[in-house]
Amino acid sequence: ADWAAAFANIDGVRVALYFDDSAEFAAALFGAWHAGKEAVLPADALPGTWHRLLGLVSASASDAGVVQGLPRVQPTASAPAPAVWPELDPQRIAVHVFTSGSTGVPELIPKRLAQLAAEVRALEDCFATRIGRGCVHASVSHQHMYGLPFLVLWPLASGRAFSSRRLGFPEDIRHALAITPDAVLVTSPAHLKRLPEQLDWTPGRARLAAVFSSGGPLAGDALALCGRALGQVPIEVYGSSETGAVAWRQREDGRDTHWQPLPGMTVRIAGECLQMAAPWLQDSGWQDSADRAVADGAGFALRGRADRIVKIEEKRVSLDAFERELVSTGLLLDARAVVLAGGRSRIGIVAIPNAAGWALHDADGRRAFSQRLRAVLATSAEAVVLPRRWRFSWALPLNATGKTTTAALLALFDPRRPHARLLEHT
Repeated sequence: ADWAAAFANIDGVRVALYFDDSAEFAAALFGAWHAGKEAVLPADALPGTWHRLLGLVSASASDAGVVQGLPRVQPTASAPAPAVWPELDPQRIAVHVFTSGSTGVPELIPKRLAQLAAEVRALEDCFATRIGRGCVHASVSHQHMYGLPFLVLWPLASGRAFSSRRLGFPEDIRHALAITPDAVLVTSPAHLKRLPEQLDWTPGRARLAAVFSSGGPLAGDALALCGRALGQVPIEVYGSSETGAVAWRQREDGRDTHWQPLPGMTVRIAGECLQMAAPWLQDSGWQDSADRAVADGAGFALRGRADRIVKIEEKRVSLDAFERELVSTGLLLDARAVVLAGGRSRIGIVAIPNAAGWALHDADGRRAFSQRLRAVLATSAEAVVLPRRWRFSWALPLNATGKTTTAALLALFDPRRPHARLLEHT
């Protein structure tokens, strides 16, 4: 009621919301809706992110401080609550979220309340039996289209408890699981692949009802690590900011199990790309995706993104294939390929060596190590398309949602930026 009264005094329809506290965020979100506002959800509180909102929103509400150039909304003290809350119009735009930026510049995507409600209903239909009345904890933010439904909207709609504080460190996750009966953990590969095995996870294993992971594929070694630390492998959720949740899988045996569409989601393969239809998508018809897929039993298997097929010197190159081949050498934990701008398009590689890779890097030198990796790619690609520039690092750059964006990768190749290898703290 306090937030609704505060937003009612603001001109304009769109307001920016950013909160670390999930309970305060939920109150502000529903208050904005009942004041007839549309909530715009920035992914983080960085100045550049907020600068992009100027001209898009009329005001902001945040626990991250004052935003320069935007009126700040604060809840009215003890505003009277209506005797009966009016029903919200399901066809009104409820939120605007940004794409992750992992394949380009982030774009704004509108979501109607009916879309959000339909997705939440599908999650309940699919997973209610698994999680029971579990309390939801999260290491991801509610500011995007994975955390928003899983951490806030679904628990509220189903009457489950959720933690208002984000679990930023493995020690926080361990403590939350140890003290919460039937805990549900909503997390991402960025967090799961860094679970320290030296921590004692035993107290939380028996209490853990389910683990959800989204935001990218989970590597096989990280999957095994989850099994050892948490006593179960995660339910992986496939989706995007544009589509919301699409499908799920749980790889108990570590194999590349096919994805199963959520209840209400229909998928088909058109050409080589996935198409989908569901009540929570933007249009009522079939929606195209850039994800290549093949039918696999009752579901489908993904085969990389079609928009990551690029032309270098008039030759078609799969950036996904380059990354897979580099990781298959056994010398890298991860690798990302990007197209570098310039007079001629060239491919750059950001590589994360493992212990064996760093040993070769240090023994033979950076140039010899990159040539060794380049030679692997040369067995299946012409010389003219092979990567010319390399960056070796201890970890990929991650944003607040655990994503590695194209902009962050390209920044590593900026000639104005000093390139130094940071020593790993042990």
